[in-house]
Amino acid sequence: MEFTDTVKSIIGNGGFFASSAPVFITRSPGRLDLMGGNDDYTGGLVFESTIREATFAAAQLRTDQLIVLKNETASQAGWQGDVTIAFEDLKDDATVRNFANSYPSVRWTAYVLGTLFYLRKKFPEQANTGIQIYMESTVPLNRGVSSSAAIEVSVMKAAAAAYTIELEGIELALACQWVENVIAESACGIMDQIAVVAGKEGFILPLVCQPCLPEPLIQLPRELQIWGIDSGVSHQVSGIEYEAARAAAFMGYKIICDQEKIAVTVDDRSDIERYTDERWDGYLANLSVSLFHEKYEDKLPLSWNSDEYLALHGFHVDPYTPLKEGVTYHIRANTRYAVEENYRVQLFSELSRGASLAPTKRAFKLMGELMFQSHYAYTDCGLGAKATDFIVELFRKEGVANGIYGAKITGGGAGGTVAILAEKSASDVIHRVFETYAQSGMGDPYLFEGSSDGAEAFGILKING
Repeated sequence: MEFTDTVKSIIGNGGFFASSAPVFITRSPGRLDLMGGNDDYTGGLVFESTIREATFAAAQLRTDQLIVLKNETASQAGWQGDVTIAFEDLKDDATVRNFANSYPSVRWTAYVLGTLFYLRKKFPEQANTGIQIYMESTVPLNRGVSSSAAIEVSVMKAAAAAYTIELEGIELALACQWVENVIAESACGIMDQIAVVAGKEGFILPLVCQPCLPEPLIQLPRELQIWGIDSGVSHQVSGIEYEAARAAAFMGYKIICDQEKIAVTVDDRSDIERYTDERWDGYLANLSVSLFHEKYEDKLPLSWNSDEYLALHGFHVDPYTPLKEGVTYHIRANTRYAVEENYRVQLFSELSRGASLAPTKRAFKLMGELMFQSHYAYTDCGLGAKATDFIVELFRKEGVANGIYGAKITGGGAGGTVAILAEKSASDVIHRVFETYAQSGMGDPYLFEGSSDGAEAFGILKING
């Protein structure tokens, strides 16, 4: 394994790691959001696939109280890849955030120092000494394939192993989501973290995000394969388009609860702060499509600013997307998306399970149609992008006759990557569309092919000192 050889070389050359203590190595892939996207934070079902590209982390305890980080990928990107900070400086949320935000070239440390702070906070008896961590990644940054989740999970898992802390599965994913929400201040749901933790090569992970209920893995029909094309247009979960779409969905949820005179209160059962209620448990996904259209859709405003909403509904029920002046919130479209997307993903999931046992062209075409519907719903939410729309339209024109069933923007939208569902025999078509887009001048694309095991399946490699 190339990364393991790299670490052995560093140890052997007397470089970053000492030869007298064990080094713990982990690997976390990125993910493709086949279906679900922005319905994770509203409690919906999501359908996630891992990619081959991944982040590796190697951790070793120190005998002093220093945290020493070496991120080769950050250095190659022109950022500050070598960072040293005192372990005792991980005092509280604000201190860690302030360090990561001290200047742009160390912004990536929020995902790493956040994990170490979480371990110190939750496991003080074990996480009580310095540590050094080496990182490399092939996951493209800000392209909608969860580069941040890959680094959080790989670092958290490697550091926990070094500190002899047992942290895995859902607990590991939730810990990393906390880092992203609280320290990195990115308002993501749980789907990214659990996908890179629990994914498996050749399988799709269905997950009900309430808050994290993985369902049995599904193997796609042997005739089908998933590809991804990175448009080259950056996507950021902390971007205003994503934040506005998420906030609008929570505004719609609160308006519906107020209409029904249902109290919305803080749920203190988890480290991930959220609000809940007695009927839908705080999740728009628990509202049926038919009931939404019958009772609530027409009563929701098309759009409001923050003052218009707060004047009538008192407070905002999402701790991670503060309402901002000058932003127009498309409340009806984003609330409708949350309800309808959950329904689309449930249909897609059941079609996938059935087609894996008894594959039919009809099932494949229905799955593809659901992907196209999901893609165009992003536009209503304010999350579309010309580049990803162009890629999707290229694949739509190729059609079933050329083995193409569906395509959609992934993750948070507003740029990033397009996921494609097609026959394995359509590889030449995928590459032809890729070249057409590359020549359009809209962005510098990247092609994702194949999948790989998640962090749990990879496990932990230990190189003895």
